[in-house]
Formats: sequence, structure tokens, C-alpha cells
Amino acid sequence: MDIQKNTIKKFGTFAGVFTPTLLTILGVIMYLRLGWVVGNAGLLGAWLIIIISFLITLCTALSMSAITTNIRIGAGGAYAIISQALGLEVGGSLGIPRYISQGLAVTMYIFGFREGWLTIFPGHDAFLVDILVFGVLLTIAYISADLAIKTQFFIMVVIILSLFSIVFAAYYGSMYIPTEDAVRWGTFKGSVENGFTGSDFWLVFAVFFPAATGIMAGANMSGELKNPKKSIPQGTLWAIAVSFLIYMVLAYWLARTATEQELISDYNIIVDKSYVGPLIIAGILGATFSSALASLVGSSRILFAMGEHRVLPYGVFLAGQSANGQPRNAMIVTGIMIFISMLLRDLNAIAPLVTLFFLITYAMINVVVIIEQRLGLISYRPVFKVYKWIPWLGLISSVLAMFIINPTISLLSISIVFVVYWFLSRQNLETPFEDVRSGLFVSFAEWAAKHTWGMKSMQQRAWKPNLMVPIRDIHGAKGNFQFLRNIAKPKGSIKLLGIEPYTEKTGFRDQLAALSESFRKKGVFSSWSVIHSDDFAKGVNYGNQALQGAFFKPNIVFLNLQQHDDYETELRPVIKECIRLEIGVLLYLSHPKALLGQRNMINVWVRDRKHNWDLGWDIGNLDLSILVAYKLKMNWDAQIRLIIVIDDEKEKENAQDFLMTLVNLARLPQTLTDVHVGNFREIVEVAPAADLNIFGMEGNLDFNFVQEVSAKTGSSCLFVKDSGHESILA
Repeated sequence: MDIQKNTIKKFGTFAGVFTPTLLTILGVIMYLRLGWVVGNAGLLGAWLIIIISFLITLCTALSMSAITTNIRIGAGGAYAIISQALGLEVGGSLGIPRYISQGLAVTMYIFGFREGWLTIFPGHDAFLVDILVFGVLLTIAYISADLAIKTQFFIMVVIILSLFSIVFAAYYGSMYIPTEDAVRWGTFKGSVENGFTGSDFWLVFAVFFPAATGIMAGANMSGELKNPKKSIPQGTLWAIAVSFLIYMVLAYWLARTATEQELISDYNIIVDKSYVGPLIIAGILGATFSSALASLVGSSRILFAMGEHRVLPYGVFLAGQSANGQPRNAMIVTGIMIFISMLLRDLNAIAPLVTLFFLITYAMINVVVIIEQRLGLISYRPVFKVYKWIPWLGLISSVLAMFIINPTISLLSISIVFVVYWFLSRQNLETPFEDVRSGLFVSFAEWAAKHTWGMKSMQQRAWKPNLMVPIRDIHGAKGNFQFLRNIAKPKGSIKLLGIEPYTEKTGFRDQLAALSESFRKKGVFSSWSVIHSDDFAKGVNYGNQALQGAFFKPNIVFLNLQQHDDYETELRPVIKECIRLEIGVLLYLSHPKALLGQRNMINVWVRDRKHNWDLGWDIGNLDLSILVAYKLKMNWDAQIRLIIVIDDEKEKENAQDFLMTLVNLARLPQTLTDVHVGNFREIVEVAPAADLNIFGMEGNLDFNFVQEVSAKTGSSCLFVKDSGHESILA
């Protein structure tokens, strides 16, 4: 593998970035549409269109320069940039449609070359010309990127000669229109001959703008550059500067060389007015051929990069390379796609998609920089720094340009990106690098924490069961796995707190991590940590105390009462400290035989309120009991029964009304209610059976009472103490 890497030809700034970028920008629009733009918009309007177009691409180029000097960019250009920042799902959602659109662009450039060729040799067969050009392009690109670059050097010479033909024409007096007449605002007449019965500024802008979208041609070669951090910014920005100057000067020459009518009606005005017309035709052929070659080489690199990251099926095949490091398999697949698209013969209907996918890519590159700048992470240290308003301007202008060009197809292209993202997000892609999404989520969480800190009332409406589960016996915790999951699911969380003596247990941490992972796989967020302590109660209390300063802290401590536990010295101190810290407590005693039964019925026992049956916001130590019962009801598909035991027959009607009012205000449909008169210890033994009985508890809960109630109900029991921050009525 190392030998293969050493044989890969690496390119510098001029060959790898500047040349393909410049040749893609100086394309067929410069030769065949710039005159029409000047004729409609006038010189002032044309200059404004050129400035706006290049301003959009310049902002994106500056953002791209900042990112590329901050990361180790791999193959794939913009795909690599976005993937390393926002993940493979986002990168792939843009990379796949961008790859397809760039392949279609190759076909359109081939068709453009054919049109230019047929003006010279009108008798040649159009399809045969397409096939021959496609064959030459694929052969050059298949052999190596080095041969493609050398071919582009030759094309650059041809284009330079065509520009000299214009310079000579100007020198020998082609600019006969006075400057004061040439410098004007256009009338936007359009041209019936060419299919435009009228136009306006933005229509003319939409025609011209694709000329400025070639700035990714060099970035697509990112995997084959000697120093991409240096070459991409320098090569791209120099290409933009040179091409901008050429367009501005050429627009001035056209305004002074031809009349408005000539410019509007004759797409070949540059050919007619230049000093040597055939050189312009050669320039047109060279521009289309060069753009097709750059798009073919670039698109195959995008496919290769997506194959490397297994974004697409058969990724291993797509990532295959030749002995000299060329992505041959990706090139073959790309060639097949282009050939199939050539058989369609007319791509005008989907041509705007090519430009719009470029603009979506531009927008996302600017979004990446905006996110990095807003997060302020120390890892964002670009060598090439940009002002904060630059990516915002690039983003806004890219989106506006999309909807100016074609609102309908803009929405279609955005929809395609979202569909691809939805598909990739379901593929469980393994990202080989760290992206900024974790930083983005952490920053959002910090923002939320800062803005909600101290808003105590919000905890009732936004309450979720965030359990802390102290564990020293991993097997006991595994036995309660489903029970804990059913309390927390779907929005709650479970923090496993391992209490480990100073003499470490073999494999305890690994088992704790595996259990936490099992919860996550079952749809409940879980984390774990270990506290070293020989005293179980102190270990749990230290954990609770340490978490009091955290925003996302547990609001319930789940204690699993087992036979070997010493209730008085191990559990009671934990309950007492939880009450002091205002943390809810769930003390669970599993019935040795019944366990959780069929999970069909849950009894919630309500304390006798005697002569206080008014139902206000404070309903006593009952909120957490009913909330937990409701969570279990939903996850078990069970039924809740509220039971109250009173000692005064006269209070029976008040007790029944209280329960019915509680059911209505708590929004608990299909909940049963029972009112019993008598002694609690007697009633609990004869009460309707349930799979789980939930009782409220005080801080001085007696262990003998716990055992007695569990034995009398013949079921597993849950003893609950509110924290004071829950409300079933909220």
C-alpha cells in the first residue's frame, strides 16, 4: 500500500487547481452568451451581473479556503469538506446528487462541443461526434489525471490565443462605438430570434451565472494535491481574480464593438468581431472539451471518495485504484453513467439541476464555516481566516441565486438532497473522522442550560424520568433491565452508577459499559460511571452530591432492595440524603415468585386525606407514583387502578369524588378507582390483585413494613418518594 501511495502523481497549485478552475470558468458562456448579456443589460448591467455572480462564488471560495486550511482534507473536494464537518450523511446527501449532476454536465459539455464542431463540419454525423469526443475524454481521464492536466495546458494555450485574437481586434480598431454611448444601462429587449420575447435583469443574471460556478474544479482534485491547504485557496482565488478581470474587460470590448441589436440577435458575435474568427471557434471547442474533462475527472474523484467511506453500495469496488493511484473503477462507473445520459440526446429539461446542485453545495460550505465560527471550538484554527459576515453573505446570496434561476427546480433539488439524507441516515454509516456535530449539540445544550437555569417551574411540564441506578451487583441490575427501560422509555435516561470497592472487581467496568450500551440499543439513552467506595451509601450520596451542580442531573434514584442488602445502614442513608437533595426515590422490592407477573395491572395506593379533599396543585406524595405508573401503563399496555383506604364511612363519597377529579385533571382515561373502608394492613391483603403495587413512602420507612406489604399483596412493590418537582396535573 505504501508503494502505491508513493507512485501517485501529486500536483501543485498551478496544475492541480488554478488551471482546471480557470478553464471551467472561462467556458462556453463567455464565448456565446456574454454578448447577449451585454446587449440586454447594457455595459453597466452586464458589469453588475458579473460582479454579483463572482461575489457569490468569491464568498464561497473564501469560506472553502478557511475550511481547507483547518482540516486534513481527503479526496472528494466539497464532499470531503462537508463530510468532515457535518458527517457522512450530510456529505453524502450533497455528494451523491452533485456527482450525478456533474456527470450530466459532462454530457452537456459534449453536446456543446458537438454544436461547435458542426458549425465547422456541418456534414458530420452528430451522434458519431458525441461518441468520439466521449471516447477521447474517457481515455484521457482513465489513463491518469496527469494526462488530463497536460491536455488542459494545451487547451489553455488555445484559449489564450483566442483572447489575443480579441486583443488584436481591439488594437486594430474594432471598438468604434464611443465610450459615452457604450457605458449605459440596458433595455432588456430579449430576442425573438433566440427564443426570448423579453427579459429582465434577473433573467439575464440566470443565463450568465453558471459561468461563475466552476470554482470547485480544482478542489475536486484535493486528494491528488501536494499541499491542498495551500493550493486550494491560492489556486481558486487566483483563478477567480483572473477570470473576473477577463469577463469585465471582454464585456467592455463587446459594448464598444457591436450594436445592441447585433449583441442580442447574434450568439456568434465574438467570432464575427474578433481578429481571427477560427481561433474563437477553437477556443469554444477547447472550453467545452476542457470543462467536460475537468467534470469527468472531478466526478470520478467524488465517487471514489464516497466509495472509500462506504456511503454507496459496493464501496470497496468503487474505492479500487490502479497501480499509479488512479480511481479506475469509479471512472468506469462514471463513464457508463455519462454514456447512458448521452443516449437521451436532450438534457435541457434537467440542465438547471446542475447549476442548482452547485449552489446547494456552495450554501453548505458557507454553513460549515458559520457553524465553526459560532461554536468557537479551539479546534477551529484556520490559517486562512475570513470575517464572520463573509459566509453569511455567501449563504444568503447562494440561496437567493437558486430561487432567481428557477424556484420550482430549486425546491426539487432541495427535496432530492433531503431524500438522500433520509436514506443515508438509516444506513448506520461509520464515520472514520470526527466532525463538529457533537460540538454543535453540546453548544446547543449549553445554550439551553444557560437560558433555562433557575426556571424551576419548567421542570414540571418538561419532566422526564432521568434515573440514577446505583449498582454493585451487576446480575441484579440485569434482572431489572426491562423494568428500568419501561420506566424511562422513550424520552427518559438511565445513569448507571457503579459502586466499586477499592479492590476492583474483575470485569465490573466492562459489564457496566455493556449494560449501558444495551439500554441505548433498546431506545433509552444511558451513561455510566464508577465511584470507588467501600461504603455503598456514601458512594451513592457522593455521586448525588457531585451532580447537584450539573444541569442534566438525575431526578430519581432507583434502589433495588435485595436479600443481601442492609436496609438500615445501606439504603436508609441514601433515602434520607435524596430527600435532603430533593431527588425522587424509587425503592423496588421484587416478589421472589410473582416478579412482575403479566404486566397488565398497576395498583397505585393513595393516602387517606381525611377532612382535606380539596385538589390543588399540591396533591402530596402522589405525583411521582402516578407518573411512574403512567409510564409503565404506556409501555406495558396495562391498566391503572387508584386505591384509597379510609377509616370513616362518611368520607367514602368525598374519597370517590377526589379520585374521579384526580383522574380527570391528570388526564388518565380508563383508570379504575377503588375506595375501601377499614384498616390499611387488612385491606392491602384483600385488595384487587395487581402485577405491581405502588405505595408512597416517608423518609422513616420501616423495613418490616416493606416486607409485610410485599408479602400481603403477593406482588412486586415499588415504594415512592416525590422530589417535589413533579406534577401529574401539569
